[in-house]
Amino acid sequence: MTDTATRYQAALRSLTAIVDAVPPHAWDAPSPCEGWSARDIIGHLIGTQRETLTEHGVDLGGAPDLIADPAAAWAEHSRRVLEALADDELVNRAYDGFLGPTTVGGTVEQFYVWDMYVHRWDLARAAGFDAAFTDAELDRIEQGADSFGDALHMDGMCRPSLTPAGADRTARVLARLGRAG
Repeated sequence: MTDTATRYQAALRSLTAIVDAVPPHAWDAPSPCEGWSARDIIGHLIGTQRETLTEHGVDLGGAPDLIADPAAAWAEHSRRVLEALADDELVNRAYDGFLGPTTVGGTVEQFYVWDMYVHRWDLARAAGFDAAFTDAELDRIEQGADSFGDALHMDGMCRPSLTPAGADRTARVLARLGRAG
């Protein structure tokens, strides 16, 4: 297994635990992401990962059925992604990315693994769950936010930072991403 696959799998475990716990009626519940439901969050994760990997020649098969069963769609998609990320040649494939020269593995780690941690919290909130982060996960989220620089708050990324008063570390990290924890 590549380092990228290992990092993806670590984020996948905690996200999938939330995905699998979402009750059927909660998939259409609003999330902290303005205009998105819980289902939309999973659709976003699947869609963006598919887009990047297929642009780099990965055959992920047909898109999974997000409408019928979002949890099953996520399981099918993430299994295919993990299989693809086991390929050293793919992970090390260089290209000119949004933030400059990178590799497919670098993009997966910088953006998609980070996105899985952040959206895990959004999905949990939509379903009415608590999604506590470990210190290591908060470190990862902060490092990811740092890596985006000014792009973190561009349209389509995160809302402007909030200023939480007397907040714990989780609330401060989430506030940096425009989320009220």
